[in-house]
Amino acid sequence: MSLEIGLMTLGDLVADPHTSDRMTESERHRQIVDQAIAAESLGFSSVHLGEHHFSDYMLSSPPVVLSAIGERTTTLGLSTAVTLAGNLDPVRVAEDYATVDVLHDGRVELVLGRGNLFVRTYEGFGQPLDTARERYDEYVPLLARLLREEDVTWTGTFRAPLTGHTTRPRPAGDMPIWIGAASKGSAELAADLGCSLMLPSVFGRPEMFAPIAEIYRARWEANGNAPDEARVGACCHIHVGPTTAEARATFEPHYRAYWGFVGDLLGGAGMWPDFDLDELLAGPGFCGSPAEVVEKIEHWREFFGLDRHLCMFDLGGMATTTVMASIERFGTEVLPQLG
Repeated sequence: MSLEIGLMTLGDLVADPHTSDRMTESERHRQIVDQAIAAESLGFSSVHLGEHHFSDYMLSSPPVVLSAIGERTTTLGLSTAVTLAGNLDPVRVAEDYATVDVLHDGRVELVLGRGNLFVRTYEGFGQPLDTARERYDEYVPLLARLLREEDVTWTGTFRAPLTGHTTRPRPAGDMPIWIGAASKGSAELAADLGCSLMLPSVFGRPEMFAPIAEIYRARWEANGNAPDEARVGACCHIHVGPTTAEARATFEPHYRAYWGFVGDLLGGAGMWPDFDLDELLAGPGFCGSPAEVVEKIEHWREFFGLDRHLCMFDLGGMATTTVMASIERFGTEVLPQLG
């Protein structure tokens, strides 16, 4: 089976470490749309937009940006990385993404996550962090029902009950749902709902996440599903250069700036590991020549049994020309080598 390659962005708004210049929010949003257009032309299967709130990750409304991308593309899958399913009303989520779906020929997929590392989001929405697990476990099954069923009757703890409600518009078809999982509970939830699994592998070495994929597949089969229908994805930070030396020289200052940005968001010292390029390149960082990147992607595909791999090129205030050159090199020199 061929490996699907997706373009991923979280929309960090970070100053260029060389010039201290920072894009405007308008420029950054436009860069994201333009990247997606280029990715489709180069053979990427999908685009995945992260969702954050109250921070300089400035992508707070993925369905709006996905719809803009949908108007400029024809086949590219329109997806997330992730939708904060524990914070948002599942009725509103179903309505928003089904709207994008009907406008763009059934191209929408959802990747759902808790986002519980970012305490400020829970504070800003008036949601106690200690309810994150319970809220997520309640909202995700409801969202799946709303996308798959009409006349939904439901009662829960964190929102008003539904009594035969149907969200509109209806999705154009069976909208695929992926669940981002770094815990046993989320992996089992994905299997129980018949959803695909997305590993948040940008947070560490692959060995950290292999047990999650195993839990998911075991639960999937225990539920009576065909083993080959279980789908697993992973994600990485990436830069492709003409040579190893050039790739690392370009990527390192931006990766360092991005890593520091995330650490500051999470509370600074003690909350996030110090930047260590060699350690990151042993884990979520893919940086080197096209041949090196092909080798590492193939290693991850075999290690996790991957069906989809998401690549995040635009981090740490990297200039648009540099990002686009890396994406184009990936599309022309890496993608054709991936069976």
